[in-house]
Amino acid sequence: MSFFRRNNTGDLMNRVTEDVSRVRMYVGPAIMYTINTVVLFILVIVAMVNVNLKLAFYSILPLPVLAITIYYVHNIINYRSERIQEQLSKLSGFVQENFSGIRVIKAYGREKDIRKKFADESEAYKQTSLALVQVQALFYPAILLLVGMSTIVTVYLGGIEVMNGSITPGNIAEFIVYLNQLTFPVMSLGWVTSLIQRAAASQKRINEFMHTQPDITWNNSDHIDVKGKIEFKNVSFTYPDTGIKAIDNISFTVQPGEFLAIIGRTGSGKSTLANLLLRMYDTTAGEILIDGKALKSINLTEYRSQVGFVPQEVFLFSDTISNNIAFGEAETNTTRVEQAAKDAAVYDNIIAFENGFETLIGERGITLSGGQKQRVSIARALIKNPKILIFDDCLSAIDTRTEEEILNNLGKNMQGKTTILIAHRVSTIKNADKILVLEEGRVIEEGNHEDLINANGVYKDLYEKQLLEEEQEGIS
Repeated sequence: MSFFRRNNTGDLMNRVTEDVSRVRMYVGPAIMYTINTVVLFILVIVAMVNVNLKLAFYSILPLPVLAITIYYVHNIINYRSERIQEQLSKLSGFVQENFSGIRVIKAYGREKDIRKKFADESEAYKQTSLALVQVQALFYPAILLLVGMSTIVTVYLGGIEVMNGSITPGNIAEFIVYLNQLTFPVMSLGWVTSLIQRAAASQKRINEFMHTQPDITWNNSDHIDVKGKIEFKNVSFTYPDTGIKAIDNISFTVQPGEFLAIIGRTGSGKSTLANLLLRMYDTTAGEILIDGKALKSINLTEYRSQVGFVPQEVFLFSDTISNNIAFGEAETNTTRVEQAAKDAAVYDNIIAFENGFETLIGERGITLSGGQKQRVSIARALIKNPKILIFDDCLSAIDTRTEEEILNNLGKNMQGKTTILIAHRVSTIKNADKILVLEEGRVIEEGNHEDLINANGVYKDLYEKQLLEEEQEGIS
């Protein structure tokens, strides 16, 4: 996950498409034209030497100058090609981000400013591209000049040789034909040079990703049957890219089938705990145990297949509602999909659509409301029938009545499953077997609802404030 935090989507897509396309041009046309050029060069020069060695020598004398020119221009093209690809990535990222956030842009009336920024980014890309074109524009005439000089040398020295009786006028014509034969290879050499350098720049960018070693690795391929016991032992975690310490020396144990709730203010480290439990990141210090085994040592694919996770930021694919719910299962059926939707209290909303479960969801679930998206995401987790259920503040966009319905349904699904529910509202978690109250990455209170109320601490303050807010909402 740290890799995707460091690299934006636009840059990733550009490397997958544009950079790969540049490399493809190298392994296809560039290699073909290079072989064609080399073979033609050899054949023509051998033919010229067979006619007259002296004239052949002077005719190809400008070619070393051509080689030096190509070498010098290579470096310039390579540098400017890298700048072009970097600017294209920046432009792609800008466009992708703004398409994703189009609703926010329109809501704030920022279309004009975004168009101006897009024009500025496009202009920067144009100027970077023109810098490369300027080099190529000088390169091709320089090649033609050197080829033209070879023709002049051939005519001049050939004339002297004719007067000396060494060769015939027909040999001069023959040499000029040979030199013209070399014109296309030399011209294509310039084009191939550009292709190779742009491919080299793109390959360098691709290699940056290809050589990146994943932070999360495991060697164990054994099958595991998760029971659901979770232990955090003195766990601390600092985000590698920001240096922010999100979790500070946390320890707790959840027995199989227990319901653990985690509550705390924004930024207290609740979601980080969920990410560590899924091993999206590895702990900076301490250890997480699943059924007594270190999380780092178990088969992560097998483990995650037995965990149901509902993220805080819901992501739905541009597919049917049915396929979105069934996403976590390789094989499923309509009955299971419908039951998962009922358990997530979204069944009535779905069948109200014209196409029901076959309704196509727009990009990132734009067709559905925030609450509907969250409930579809809950259904996606429930259909797996997992051994561990993790809900990362997934009821925030749902009204209190729907929340109660979902919790009642979840009560049946949670039996025998270890459940971790991260929430902001105390009403959501008061039936939990154990509640952790987080503050700045530390557990400041722990116990069940009654114990924490009697403790007269942070939890009680949160509870009373939320009760007061609900009473005021009821009056209004």
